[in-house]
Amino acid sequence: MQKALIYFVLGTAVSFLINYFLLSSESIALEVYYAVAFGAAWAVAYYLDTPDIALPKKLGLSFIVMAILVFIGTLIFKLELAIPSILKFSMVFVAYYVIASFRATKSLRK
Repeated sequence: MQKALIYFVLGTAVSFLINYFLLSSESIALEVYYAVAFGAAWAVAYYLDTPDIALPKKLGLSFIVMAILVFIGTLIFKLELAIPSILKFSMVFVAYYVIASFRATKSLRK
C-alpha cells in the first residue's frame, strides 16, 4: 500500500509538471484534477498488480475508481471536462498491464 501511495504522488506530480510547463492549460484546478487521475491510475494499477486478485475484480475496482473520478469531476467542473480524466486513467491502467505483460512474471511488482 505504501508503494501505491508513492506511485500516486509521483504520478500526480510528474503529470502536473508536464502539463503545466509543456502544454497549455485552461486552469490550474483542471490540470490538478487530470494529474490526480493520472496518479490514481498508476497507484490503482500497482495496487491491483497481484495474482491474488482475479481479473474481473481488478476490472471492477478500476471501473469504480473511474466512476468516482467522473463524479468528483462533474461536481467540480462540467461533465465534458470530467470525461478526459477517465480516458487518462484507462490509458495509464492499460499501459501498466501492457508493460507488465512483457515481463516473465507478468507483474511489475517483482
